[in-house]
Amino acid sequence: MNQKPDTRTLWVFGYGSLMWQPGFPYVEARHARLEGYSRAFCIYSLHYRGTQLRPGLVLGLARGGTCDGIAFRVAAEDAARVRAYLHARELIYGVYREAMLPAGLIGPGDPETVNVLTYIAETGHPSFAGHLPLARRAAIIRAARGKAGSNLAYFAATLRKLQDLGIRQADLERLAVCAGVAGPFAETSDTGVFDGRSRVFARTRNCKPSAVRNDRRHAFSYRRRLPA
Repeated sequence: MNQKPDTRTLWVFGYGSLMWQPGFPYVEARHARLEGYSRAFCIYSLHYRGTQLRPGLVLGLARGGTCDGIAFRVAAEDAARVRAYLHARELIYGVYREAMLPAGLIGPGDPETVNVLTYIAETGHPSFAGHLPLARRAAIIRAARGKAGSNLAYFAATLRKLQDLGIRQADLERLAVCAGVAGPFAETSDTGVFDGRSRVFARTRNCKPSAVRNDRRHAFSYRRRLPA
């Protein structure tokens, strides 16, 4: 795709919960591919899917590879309101950085490149988990719960949406097996079932919480410690 990206229209790229719960009005949703970043459980969640005492793990865009997701086209009259909504939703602790990146739209018609608003992981932030071992990621996801519900339910909803879109991601499929949300169970169970499982896992002695601390009042203070 050698086209210049369309900069006149606001497109929002969803790769995690935005795919199945955008929360904002849009006029079109297209399968899209982002080059140079990959979807990964690399962010400790202290708010939506975890707490300070027992952080969860949520998806972020890690550098390298490619990521297939959904590009949402927003009407011009809604653009400012949607940006404000996403800013309040995604930039709680500063672990995500807002970025405009070129993405290719996939589907019927001629290939098209658009600039998408998305959120990439800040690797210097204390809530950046990086690439944890598979078993550790699974243990965190099984036991964590936050204001928006269990980490298991978040993972299962993402898996369902990826399946609906025909998107395969081998590392997430392996993690799903390890976390116990693969196959028919993930496809047919509701949120209550996942929340119940999460409570059971949280009581097991071998599921220790992670040592993550990040005061919301000082969300961006880590930047002062980064090299110039």
